[in-house]
Amino acid sequence: MERYDRQVRLDEIGPAGQQKLRAASVLVVGVGGLGSPISLYLAGAGVGRIGLVDDDVVSIHNLHRQVLYGEDQVGQSKARCAAERLGRLNSEVQVEPHAMRLTEENAEALIGRYDLVVDGCDNYDTRYLIDRTCGKLGKPYVYGAICGFTGQVSVFHYGPNPLAYADLYPEPPSVAPDRRVIGPTPGITGAVEAHEAIKVICGFGDVLARRLWMFDLRTMHSEVVAW
Repeated sequence: MERYDRQVRLDEIGPAGQQKLRAASVLVVGVGGLGSPISLYLAGAGVGRIGLVDDDVVSIHNLHRQVLYGEDQVGQSKARCAAERLGRLNSEVQVEPHAMRLTEENAEALIGRYDLVVDGCDNYDTRYLIDRTCGKLGKPYVYGAICGFTGQVSVFHYGPNPLAYADLYPEPPSVAPDRRVIGPTPGITGAVEAHEAIKVICGFGDVLARRLWMFDLRTMHSEVVAW
């Protein structure tokens, strides 16, 4: 337990919580700007099995925000590079790279193998697919999204009277996602997503179910909206 000494000292986690983390499995969909901090903090915390879904390769324009990767990995599979990096961080964690896109054909099989899903994707089609599949399978869905200097996090399909992502956003926007972003925005958002996943696994704190946390780094304003 020496590796986890500082977090095990927390009353909210303790030895029992650490065992829950070790027994848990999490699927991270997308290992880019959001998926980098999500997967790093989940592996660091000792989540026993982590799946990584991403069909993309590392590009030079990724590196200002996708802190899992280095210049020497440009052109290589993100899922496989990320799995290698997480293995070096924590050899006790089983990391499963899935170098593919999440699709209607494979979503149930992939998501069904894990306890919960954490959203690191950057497109609406994948997000609605995660939402539908988690709702069907009864899996908690930790959601995060970013734009420029702003981010938001919530948890769907969890707790009493759970809501879906589609309840918050019934229809996708008519325009493509805005790709402009500064590196710390996904860093902060992904770290909070990882923490929400840890709260769900260990069973402490007020999980962001039926609530949406939003922040703006330009003003340092943040708020939680409940519904």
